[in-house]
Amino acid sequence: MELAEIAATGEWVDAAEEVAIVLDMALPDEFGESALEFVEEVEATDIEGDEGEAAVEYVFEMPSEEDLDAYMHKLRAEATRLMIGAPKPAVSPFEGVRRAEAEGVQPLLFVNPHSMAVERYMKSCGLGRPEGTNEPLDHVATECEFLQHLALRADEDVLLAEAAEAGDEEQAAAVKEIREAETPELPDSENLPGGSAEAAYGQFEREHVFPWMGDFAQALHGESRMPFFKDVALFLGALVAFEQQRAEQAAEDGR
Repeated sequence: MELAEIAATGEWVDAAEEVAIVLDMALPDEFGESALEFVEEVEATDIEGDEGEAAVEYVFEMPSEEDLDAYMHKLRAEATRLMIGAPKPAVSPFEGVRRAEAEGVQPLLFVNPHSMAVERYMKSCGLGRPEGTNEPLDHVATECEFLQHLALRADEDVLLAEAAEAGDEEQAAAVKEIREAETPELPDSENLPGGSAEAAYGQFEREHVFPWMGDFAQALHGESRMPFFKDVALFLGALVAFEQQRAEQAAEDGR
C-alpha cells in the first residue's frame, strides 16, 4: 500500500527530480506523467489563458483506500506481466537473459556466462545470495542495489582519507565503527576489484551495467501500459546515460 501511495501522490517523482537536480542530470520532458494519475483537469474560471479563454487548472484529489487498493492491484499485475510473465516476461529484468537474447543465444537463468560473472564479481566484494533465497543476482534491481553499496563504501573511503589527512582520529574511528557494525565481514576497500570501492563501482558499470541496462530501460518504457513504469524506465535510462557520460569524461581526464 505504501508504494501505491508514494506512486499515486507523485512523491516518488518529486524525489527523482530532486536526485536529478543534485546530479545535474537531465530528465526527458515526458518524465513525471505518473504524478498525474489522480489529477483532474478542471476549468479555471478565474484564470485567463493566452487567448483570453479560461485556462485549465490541475486539481489533485487524495485517493481513498479503495482507490489505492485498486491502484496497487494494477501495479502488481503490470509488474508481473512486464518482468515475471506467464510463461515469460515481456521484458526480462535479468542481465544474463537480456544479453543472451542480444547475442542470439538461448537465454538461461543462472547458467549463462553473464549471470555467473555477476555472481563472481559480487562474491569478490564479499556479497552473495541471501540465505534461503534462490534468485539470480543479475536482476536489474539487485545490480542497482549493489552499485549503491559500492557508492556508500566509496563515500566512507573519502571520509577516512580526509580524516587521515587532517589527523582527525575521532572521525576516522567513527566511520570505521559504522562500517564494522553494518558490514563486519566485508573485505577492506583495497582488496576490492581495482583496489578501491570507487574502482570496483566503475568496473562493474563497464562490465555489467552499460552493456544492457539502457536498452532494458528503453524496452520497459515501450512495453509498459502504466505511466508509473514508464516513468521508472525513463529515470533509469537517464541515470544510465548520465553514468556513461560521467565514465567517458573520467576516462578522457585520465582518472
